[in-house]
Amino acid sequence: MYQVCHKREEGHEDSIWSVAWARSEKDNTENIITGGVDDLVKSWNWRDDFLEYKAELKGHQLGIVSVTINSAGTVAASSSLDSTIKLWDLDSSKQIKSIDAGPVDCWSVAFSPDGQYIGSGSHSGKINLFGIESGKLEQTLDTRGKFVMSIAYSPDGHFIACGGIDGIVCIFDLATGKLLHTLEGHAMPIRSLTFSPDSQLLTTCSDDKSIKIYDVQHANLIGTLSGHGSYVLCVDFCPDNTHFATSSSDRRVKVWDAGMRKAVHTFTDHTDQVWGVAYNDNGSKLVSVSDDKQVIVYDCPI
Repeated sequence: MYQVCHKREEGHEDSIWSVAWARSEKDNTENIITGGVDDLVKSWNWRDDFLEYKAELKGHQLGIVSVTINSAGTVAASSSLDSTIKLWDLDSSKQIKSIDAGPVDCWSVAFSPDGQYIGSGSHSGKINLFGIESGKLEQTLDTRGKFVMSIAYSPDGHFIACGGIDGIVCIFDLATGKLLHTLEGHAMPIRSLTFSPDSQLLTTCSDDKSIKIYDVQHANLIGTLSGHGSYVLCVDFCPDNTHFATSSSDRRVKVWDAGMRKAVHTFTDHTDQVWGVAYNDNGSKLVSVSDDKQVIVYDCPI
């Protein structure tokens, strides 16, 4: 049954802009990371259907735009309006590295599936790939477009996709660095995009209130979904390879069936715009964060 499992009010002192969830390969701990306008990254453990506060990860000077966790569930990354990307050891809650992303602020960040790189969108229309070991810029992929707001790696490691402020989606071949597809998908900024676990589908969401699903191999638009009443801010694909979740400025979180191309449930528990959603490792739970400062975890049937 779709239902609220846990609510944490005042998760941050200000709006919460991003969230990530991953299970640690090291000790099976379920780590949730949140990033807020209060300049803080917070680390939480999900245990026995309870969100246990673990630590404040301090070091950013301005609001946190994006957080992510590597596939091993051991290292988190955060990007901030202060133009830095910081890497954190989730076991010790210590900062591992701070990467200067350049004179303009970096936007969303994503780990490569092998954990060797962190990708970041930038105002210049480029995707910057930084080495985790080196902490240095190692590769640049040029969309020849505008501000890159969102990025995602395909789980199979073959592709990286990005969404622009101009509504354009670009898909790159990671082996060659070549731009494979340019999709004129949306009429407005693309805040978030995600690949399906089998890397066959790409789902994008935009300020134009719509969600689009693409066949990655052929770059075909499979469907356009509507149902949110305002900007769609975040999308995350469920590990079951069938469902995905979206969050919106309309204060709602929706769960969709990708095959049927329709919404199967709507959560209406936030009181302000919902900036982030993330599934746990098996898709049985979903977490969302909002301008209302709440962190809410939901049960999702699988």
